[in-house]
Amino acid sequence: MQTDVLVIGGRTLTSRFFLGTGLFPNPYVQKEAIKASGAEVLTFAIRRINLASTEDDSILQHFEDNQYVYLPNTSGARTADEAIRIARLARASGLSDWIKVEISVNERTLLPDPIETLKATEILVKEGFTVLPYTSDDPVICKRLEEAGAAAVMPGAAPIGTGLGILNPYHLGLIVEEAGVPIIVDAGLGSASDIAQAMELGVSGVLMNTPVAKAKDPVRMAKAMSLAIEAGRLSYLAGRIEKKKYASASSGLDVFKLK
Repeated sequence: MQTDVLVIGGRTLTSRFFLGTGLFPNPYVQKEAIKASGAEVLTFAIRRINLASTEDDSILQHFEDNQYVYLPNTSGARTADEAIRIARLARASGLSDWIKVEISVNERTLLPDPIETLKATEILVKEGFTVLPYTSDDPVICKRLEEAGAAAVMPGAAPIGTGLGILNPYHLGLIVEEAGVPIIVDAGLGSASDIAQAMELGVSGVLMNTPVAKAKDPVRMAKAMSLAIEAGRLSYLAGRIEKKKYASASSGLDVFKLK
């Protein structure tokens, strides 16, 4: 496990857990849940941040300086132009040069717009951002985003906040198989078993917010998700047994057959 490291944008991360900071019942629970998760990368919507005074912002003031990697996102953007403008504002404020491109046009499903997402990714990469685009679980668009220079690609397992789990494990498996950059599952997960399944498919990490923040006990759930990430990753690296149609005795009964 010591050689199994996650590197994004030239930065080595100690945790495969990316955690959103919204929806928590209060700042204390938020802080304790983040601590329990072991997450190193924190994401938040830029539109919720006071860019004119980030050091006094009601969200950021609860985090210790230099302890976390900030991954601001462009939630609320409906076009590539809007996402690009939001990203530039975040960097100009000194917040971060990491950006999660999130562009949705359908308010009911909040599914990402792949065309606008690809356009924004291409431009922001050229401007020197470390871009992590949120997209659909389409192997083709994920590969196009990688080719555009995305530092990592973040396909959704299901629509944001639904907790439906992985709707298409086959596609996620293909995305991982073809990827040359880290794949971070983002959106739609709901339980520790969902997390373990995602990690066993070979993804590099998981980003979530709602399953932790809206749990009855967010702190315990954060810990549970962290353990599921570790277990799923270990299982993937260990290599599961091949699935078989019929039973196979583990005691080696063949040696006892009468000749």
